[in-house]
Amino acid sequence: MKGKLVLQDGSVYEGKLLGARPILGEVVFNTGMTGYQEILTDPSYADQIITLTYPLIGNYGVFRDIAQAPKPYCRGMIVGELCTFPSNWQNEGLFEEYLRAYGVPCLYDVDTRAITRNIRNHGVMKGVICPVDTPQERIDALLKQDLPTDQVMQVTTKWQGFRGNENAEYHVAVYDFGVKENILKSLEASGCRLSIFPADIKAEEVLAVNPDGIFLSNGPGDPSDLGYAVEEIKKLLGKKPIFGICMGHQVLSLAFGGSTYKLRFGHRGSNHPVKDLRTGRVYITSQNHGFAVDENSLKDADITITHRSVNDNTVEGMRHNSLPIMSVQYHPEASPGPTDNLYLFDEFKAMMKEYK
Repeated sequence: MKGKLVLQDGSVYEGKLLGARPILGEVVFNTGMTGYQEILTDPSYADQIITLTYPLIGNYGVFRDIAQAPKPYCRGMIVGELCTFPSNWQNEGLFEEYLRAYGVPCLYDVDTRAITRNIRNHGVMKGVICPVDTPQERIDALLKQDLPTDQVMQVTTKWQGFRGNENAEYHVAVYDFGVKENILKSLEASGCRLSIFPADIKAEEVLAVNPDGIFLSNGPGDPSDLGYAVEEIKKLLGKKPIFGICMGHQVLSLAFGGSTYKLRFGHRGSNHPVKDLRTGRVYITSQNHGFAVDENSLKDADITITHRSVNDNTVEGMRHNSLPIMSVQYHPEASPGPTDNLYLFDEFKAMMKEYK
């Protein structure tokens, strides 16, 4: 079926379409060369249409062990070429079939480079993926709709869960704002058993399980929508060691009295350089976020900026000067991506050991 993407600025990009119904979403792009299945299943993409800049997608198929959530939460995908003959010893099926199974519309054989350049020049915007013969009135009506807010409550767990070795050295309480599977695996591999809580859990319930540390996960949407979580996290400051990643980093900044702002086109990909200001070393990181912490809003907070983006100098990490609290904007578990950022999980363990 012929299909098209219609952006909010009126630009149109035609291709072929999997899926028959028009869908609305925020159109973003990811620059990773691999990891399309992890990207598709990352809850942080809730309600977004993902443009993949790497031209060939599906060439190594799909396999269940690398999914980051039980299902995709994105609205749709846009790719250059959709491979129908994958080759990989772990392959369990076609990416096309995977998309169909979860009802994720996909526009392919489209000029993804042109879409990406438009977003880079003008910023992320609403867009509609639809069959090429969709009436313009229907498209205009969709583009006039407001995008959903507080996607975190769409993707968070609905009940408390437990996982990991009962005899693990550390017990970590996880605030699930849309946590990726590989983050949970990394915490387990670091010697932690986990109590996983929904995003709107009360601080008293978290402290009731007496964890050694508290982890604030990644998640989708605007951190300013999470006022309910910010108020609870304020109650936890100084009570236990805290480590935040991505949305967790942003929520921590709000708990410190800071603010966040929306980036022009976000940081999404597995090739973003970040400098650790404590050592001077630059790491290549995996990132997926559309908001950043306003450094000036934290000038009265007792924190030190520990990491910066080499590309645009935005805040990528911070640490409290007297409390056992640290956070980073990027994904140290890095799936897809390198593993040289796993040292941050070791730093979290060191904080918990010292606090014990």
